Amino acid sequence: MKTLRTILPAGLLAAAAAMPAAAQDYTFTFAHVLMEDTPNGQAAISFAEEVAEQSDGRIRINVLPAGQLGGDVEIIEQLQQNLVQIAIPPTATLGNFEPKLQVLDLPFIMPGQEAMETVLDGEAGRMILDTLDQHGMHGVNFWGAGFRQITNNVREVASAGDLEGVQMRTMQAPVILEQYRQWGASPTAMAFAEVYNGLQSGVVDGQENPIANIVSMRFYEVQDHITISNHAYHGYAAVVNEQAWNQLPDDLKEVMTEAFDNARDLARELTVDYEAEQLEAIGDEIAIKRLSDEELSAFIEASYPVHEAFADVVTPELIQTIYDATGAGPEQ
Repeated sequence: MKTLRTILPAGLLAAAAAMPAAAQDYTFTFAHVLMEDTPNGQAAISFAEEVAEQSDGRIRINVLPAGQLGGDVEIIEQLQQNLVQIAIPPTATLGNFEPKLQVLDLPFIMPGQEAMETVLDGEAGRMILDTLDQHGMHGVNFWGAGFRQITNNVREVASAGDLEGVQMRTMQAPVILEQYRQWGASPTAMAFAEVYNGLQSGVVDGQENPIANIVSMRFYEVQDHITISNHAYHGYAAVVNEQAWNQLPDDLKEVMTEAFDNARDLARELTVDYEAEQLEAIGDEIAIKRLSDEELSAFIEASYPVHEAFADVVTPELIQTIYDATGAGPEQ
């Protein structure tokens, strides 16, 4: 997708200046929509501190969290224009700019934490990130907010069939909408800020999100059931404006890359610990269903038609590369 025209906030150009302030000195703006106290918000701060230290002050990262420069789409567009140099947008949102990113939202394409790390940190992840080059972005690695889980007010969900007729809120993402259609639900795209009221009023019966979002938005107050399905990883792609990246000398690219990897690992570690604590905290307010091995296998099998439906969009070769990396897939 070509860069869209946007009305930029006043003063953004000056705040996001990416040209060297002096010989071999660089100032970059790192914008994201997450709160500072979230695992990824903390990782962003750690990243900026490590870059400053390891570059001996040659690179300064100004982190602007909590949507100060707009939503994810606006931040991506600003990054393409080099008004923002660093961002961590959701892969689902990036899929509107580069269709191959949608492969990461296919249900159970990465069945579990180990499979997720194998895919995102390996050959398949690199292939996916490299597709961003043609859109003015250098993809570095993948961060994330954990796996998405299913909540609803109708019944306990132990299989795809249990979602029959359930009105599910989703993001405006073709893969996710089709996923719930294939599972027999009635999906409805709805703005994130409207979900709590939608659940409370009965406009929708359920929704999907990682634990961090379910807790921070207090969805457990207006939902009766949560299924720990881990059906899709809520990933973020760490991206740098291509022009800003290319102007860095090789030694500073190494500093940035290592700091990105360390921040990714920190975000994942903090997310795992946070989810365990929060699930225990809300256990008295919402019924928690953990899938058995048999239930999980059946859920995965019911999801392969979604993979087939989007094979031409994300390419069969990319899907097969992920199957090979995880040992999963309908024929393996």
